[in-house]
Amino acid sequence: MVDQQRFKDLMSAVCAPVTVVTTLTADGRPHGTTVSSFASLSLDPPLVSLALDHGSALLGHVRHSGLIGVNVLSEAQQELAAAFAGRGPDKFDGLAWVVRDGLPHLPDSAGWLAGVVEQYVPAGDHDLLIVRVRSASSSPASPLVYARRTFGTHSRLAVLAS
Repeated sequence: MVDQQRFKDLMSAVCAPVTVVTTLTADGRPHGTTVSSFASLSLDPPLVSLALDHGSALLGHVRHSGLIGVNVLSEAQQELAAAFAGRGPDKFDGLAWVVRDGLPHLPDSAGWLAGVVEQYVPAGDHDLLIVRVRSASSSPASPLVYARRTFGTHSRLAVLAS
């Protein structure tokens, strides 16, 4: 069995995209959380995967609605990433957000997709969600990435932007 701390240290060295995954609750309120386990899965049909902790309130709301929005954060949205990483239902309070494709969207994101969850796959202490993409867009903003417990962006993109 691998030591958990060694596993955490190894995985912290893997650059991951930073997203805020969102849905609407049964009473129409926005709910979301920061997720770094997000990846492209298939082009035909267009599918992505992401993982949510079994204890995540978002997972319960997504199971109810079946709909999910993914805000791929831009380098300028580090504070949003940190705020949505915490627990609680009021993460959207005081934030600028809009409804896009029927889901909560954070403006100025580097990318956006809206989709329908097709499968929930139990995986350890998380569920892996397989999502069919219904809408997708991107912007020229540099994406936010997370590695070694620090936010940043791809170094080549940072050089090109200056």
